[in-house]
Amino acid sequence: MSARLSVRLARLLNMVPFFQANPGLSAAEAARELGVSTTTLMTDLNQLWMCGLPGYGPGDLIDLSFSEESIEVTFSAGIDRPLRLTSTEATALLVALRSLTSMPGMVDPSAAQRAIAKIEDAAGAAAANVPRSSGQDTATSVPESEAAAAIRSALRNRHALELTYYSASRDAVSERVVDPIRTVLIDDHSYLQAWCRRAEGVRLFRFDRIDSAGELPEPSCPPEGAPQDDSFEIFNDDPSLPQALLEIQPSFVWVMDYYPMTQVGAAADGSITVTMRFATLAWMTRLTLGFGTGIAVLGPPELQRSVNERARTALAAYAELGE
Repeated sequence: MSARLSVRLARLLNMVPFFQANPGLSAAEAARELGVSTTTLMTDLNQLWMCGLPGYGPGDLIDLSFSEESIEVTFSAGIDRPLRLTSTEATALLVALRSLTSMPGMVDPSAAQRAIAKIEDAAGAAAANVPRSSGQDTATSVPESEAAAAIRSALRNRHALELTYYSASRDAVSERVVDPIRTVLIDDHSYLQAWCRRAEGVRLFRFDRIDSAGELPEPSCPPEGAPQDDSFEIFNDDPSLPQALLEIQPSFVWVMDYYPMTQVGAAADGSITVTMRFATLAWMTRLTLGFGTGIAVLGPPELQRSVNERARTALAAYAELGE
């Protein structure tokens, strides 16, 4: 969740008790108290008006009477009362929190562990379906990496970051300055979404490939209009990179789910022809050789030569061992 969304969520949750304690405030007065513009306040009120309890019908949704002159809460939908969890809700929440603690950068692990301990204590029998954490586990949980802590701090403070990052597609380590946008979870991996000043574009940086991260004192300033939606592209097709032409056997077509390949042909036996960009010849050689006869290199010639030479060297080494 981005810092902007989390701030808005906290504001929406606080609005009901705020307007219950201050009925009849004008939109201008309320906006000033909440530190937002009148336009933002009215947008939030229209959003809050559509929130409530399951069923989401009359008598379930928060009800408000609001205009530029006066704002009042006419039905709170129970948001002003302490939350009580059912057995199913407590179990689901505990499982979700424990999953988040294993994903670097998604949450503050110490805060999540404290929340888990409190829910377990409060839920009691409701949490019986999930093994309880011991106090020692909570206190001595695996510490967060320095890089993940620096990234979360930079997002919270809206500061730029200096990263040392390993790019698997380029098989190279680089240093770059980025403007963090948010952390996201894709296919069980944590990513930092940020504006990369060197690439001049929004990029995703996988947490387990960030060697180091340092928070900079300067503010994070992604260019206005930089894409920040939920359509993430793990791989970007860089036309400046060389392109391999590969033939993949039917039993190996699953590799397309893991590498940035584009299918350009198919044969009657089920094999397919694909293209794939690569940054270094050595990396692409290792990748294709790792699949044995499952992938054949059709081009370019320099990649074919590299694969053939590496294969001959490996076969010669095996022959020497057999002598």
